[in-house]
Amino acid sequence: MDAEFNGTFITLGGLVDLDQYRYLYFVIFLTLYILILFTNGTIICVICIHRNLHEPMYIFISALSLNSLLFSTAIYPKLFIDVLSQKQTISHSACLFQFFLFYSFAKSDFLLLSAMSYDRYVSICKPLQYPTIMGKRTVVVLLTLAWFLPACADVVATVINSQQKLCNFKTRGILCNNTIHKLHCVKSAFFTVFAYFMLTTAVVVPVMFILFTYIKIFIITYHSCAEVRKKAAETCLPHLIVLFSFVCLGSFDVIVAPLESDLPKIVRLIMTLQIVVYSPLLNPIIYGVKMKEIWKHIKRLFCQLVNKRI
Repeated sequence: MDAEFNGTFITLGGLVDLDQYRYLYFVIFLTLYILILFTNGTIICVICIHRNLHEPMYIFISALSLNSLLFSTAIYPKLFIDVLSQKQTISHSACLFQFFLFYSFAKSDFLLLSAMSYDRYVSICKPLQYPTIMGKRTVVVLLTLAWFLPACADVVATVINSQQKLCNFKTRGILCNNTIHKLHCVKSAFFTVFAYFMLTTAVVVPVMFILFTYIKIFIITYHSCAEVRKKAAETCLPHLIVLFSFVCLGSFDVIVAPLESDLPKIVRLIMTLQIVVYSPLLNPIIYGVKMKEIWKHIKRLFCQLVNKRI
């Protein structure tokens, strides 16, 4: 019976001192999830409601917030169950599904950031051609590619993972990310090559493209007037901050699995939590505060809510 159970379910052993801090974990995770829903939901609602924000840049920001909502929903509800349960387990099929959602939405973020950098490049470097280049059709195509391409690639990765025989049924993580590769009896050479290929095409190439576009933007704005430089800084700085956080968090995820056995349990937990907290929570805050038009509408919305209560 135990062998059958172990063959069907995977134990998640990444939480530290769960018996002692069970309810503290629950309160922290619930608070974080509510904040993520609230901040990202606010950004999406503000952009949807106000017609002057129906521009490519803000549409991409709302898509990024939607990604954060879906990414968090794939992770936090399971964490709620785990911290309140005596056994932190997940079925193999559910683990693979979480693996698919985790990486599909993460890679979509990089492609959305690439679309945003292209939008800023056209807006600042080719302002007269902007309405023609960044029309509705272009925006729809970029959004479709940002969600469709990672999903297709991660379907392949998930299918490959599902075909691997398991010899270990306990992972040291709190979710099903690349640490599940430690469960396989034999490390697939094909999957390793495919994983590095996807890392290059879905992360490295978009990051290089973003850096290239911003170098072009900075070169052009350097020789422009102060007003142009100010506008470029207002719209590009939040994007660069988010990109930097994405690269750091992506690096954490890449190095966690290879170093898993060498890292203390508390360090692995902290590194994993950074991945599932920082990006979904800080992105809407950065865009909401740094983007002047969004922040203006958010302040107006809260003032209206306060006045109604009074």
